[in-house]
Amino acid sequence: MVLLAVPLAAQAQPAEKARPGDPAPRNVVLELQRALAHAIERFQAMDEPGVLSHVSNHYRTGPLTKAAIREQVRLMFALHDTLRAQVRIDEARMVGEQAWVYSTGEVSGRLRWLGAWNPILSWQHELEVAQREQGVWRLYGYQD
Repeated sequence: MVLLAVPLAAQAQPAEKARPGDPAPRNVVLELQRALAHAIERFQAMDEPGVLSHVSNHYRTGPLTKAAIREQVRLMFALHDTLRAQVRIDEARMVGEQAWVYSTGEVSGRLRWLGAWNPILSWQHELEVAQREQGVWRLYGYQD
């Protein structure tokens, strides 16, 4: 990356709103990446218990709970014979004991009986909150 190539107008732009917390240490980011890779593996294997093991029993973001996630996963598994997920961690920040993880990704699936691939979800730099429970990282939600 050549910093001198950044146009002057871009340098004059106001800085992005400061995010809470501090950048996560490298070892935490690696742990989060391993947990994400395992969750994706379980999702693509259509292993409902394996997927849900990455979600806290206390998960809540607004009205979304672990039970609602379970129903969404079951529906995706029922409608599709093959699923793919591609997710990358853009940024991870520590806010107390929680990891605020910003990610970009997409999920697609091949519809049963039709064989057609379709997009299911996509997102860019979206926030999810994780915390350690019994020594492993699990999605915890915003808990508002």
